[in-house]
Amino acid sequence: MRKPKRRRTAAEKRARRERKEKYMTIFINGKQKRVPRPPMIEAMPVDEFIARNADPIWLHENGLWELMTPDTPDDELER
Repeated sequence: MRKPKRRRTAAEKRARRERKEKYMTIFINGKQKRVPRPPMIEAMPVDEFIARNADPIWLHENGLWELMTPDTPDDELER
């Protein structure tokens, strides 16, 4: 007869839950590796969140000019 499985203590459960929130498992060369999760805001990557929600002034102040879109078409700018 087999020995029954040991239950995890509250501290082990808490440590496991924190580890799962902080790291994710990926496969590299057929082996599992634990890597830190990318930072997220409201379930979106930080870059995508900034691109969707930042106003042009904030983008300019922080040097993110590539995310800024011109308000007027190009043909009006040439006049």
